[in-house]
Amino acid sequence: MKNNKKAFEEACEYIAGGVDSPVRAFASVGSNPLFIKQGKGAYISDIEENTYIDYVQSWGPLLFGHCDEDIEKACKKALEHGSSFGAPTLAETKLAKFILKDWPHLDKIRFVSSGTEATMSAIRLARGFSKKDKIIKFEGCYHGHSDSLLVSAGSGAATFNTPSSLGVLTDVAKNTLVAVYNDIDSVKNLINNDDNIACIIIEPIAGNMGLVPAKIEFLQELRKLCDEYQILLIFDEVMSGFRASYLGSFGINNIKADIVTFGKVIGGGIPAAAFAARAEIMDLLSPLGGVYQAGTLSGNPLAMAAGYASLKKARNYEGLYEKLEKLGKRLTQGFKEAANDCKIPLQVNCVGSMFGFFFCENPVNNYQDALKSDTKLFAKFHAQMLSKGVYLAPSQFETGFICECMDKKIIDKTIQAAQESFKAL
Repeated sequence: MKNNKKAFEEACEYIAGGVDSPVRAFASVGSNPLFIKQGKGAYISDIEENTYIDYVQSWGPLLFGHCDEDIEKACKKALEHGSSFGAPTLAETKLAKFILKDWPHLDKIRFVSSGTEATMSAIRLARGFSKKDKIIKFEGCYHGHSDSLLVSAGSGAATFNTPSSLGVLTDVAKNTLVAVYNDIDSVKNLINNDDNIACIIIEPIAGNMGLVPAKIEFLQELRKLCDEYQILLIFDEVMSGFRASYLGSFGINNIKADIVTFGKVIGGGIPAAAFAARAEIMDLLSPLGGVYQAGTLSGNPLAMAAGYASLKKARNYEGLYEKLEKLGKRLTQGFKEAANDCKIPLQVNCVGSMFGFFFCENPVNNYQDALKSDTKLFAKFHAQMLSKGVYLAPSQFETGFICECMDKKIIDKTIQAAQESFKAL
């Protein structure tokens, strides 16, 4: 790993922290990051020419693995005409129509370049529509690094919260109320004590405390509360949209949020995200209404081309999500059995092509449960798996992803690596 270490040391001289997104630094697993040279299908190779089975898949966008031929072809064709115009293109409308036709409760969409932009804009829109100020989020749910969402949960049910990052004003953070995931009473308590709540934002399939799906009864109760108190419900499907199922959580539980945010898969590996809602909400956006939102590279032609190719392929691929979930369940069950054989407590979750696992005794239903996971043991397991050619997310609190290029042989090879790794712990 000498070349990777040297590359990281050089990066640290010129890039803050040596990385452009903190989790890439491998700090939580106590090692230096890998510098990736290339990817193909289910595999990536680093600058040492080591090859790994990749369960990160660019943190979710690569539903069809690295260098998918259809997506590459679409990008090359788009690039021949130009990479950016800062003006409308037919590609934007084409992708918008394609996404919206399968979501009966969403009329219009607006593209942005990142999930952070999507959730930030959705909240501003919700405030503009409701004419109320405060929001409710859930402890352990990450919705990007905008100020109003980057707050600490404290006790989990505290009414007011302190910023979890330097530079975030307390006056901003105090308008964000934090509830406990999968605990409807914590939400009711906040609503009963405050009549100035504009929206509730939640990952219906949480992927940022490890994989923790919301219980369907919990989401149904959220919908009822929002209807009763005229609060907008925002589902952050940046990670789960077109991943957990083609229609994300909606394809699983049929619960309609007022605003839905998308990302990851809709860009096919190129930066893209979006937010969508019914027309009366979306028409408040400038230039029609008074809620301002803009982005120079929003609707970028390359991202629109890659996203359309990715989503069209997913929609037309019969049995895709069943195949991915079957592989995911085989993988997590294999992890569970291997851990049991070594008398190591392990909890596993799998929803569609998303999976996660925790080194703890009891099931994980919220962030406080997730914090009980043995992160030191995870770091040791991560190192063992890496040495055996398996690239897992370098944090206990991230989600893993299955791609279409994987098959039973790859999954079984990974399970074997896990068996050996558990024995070595």
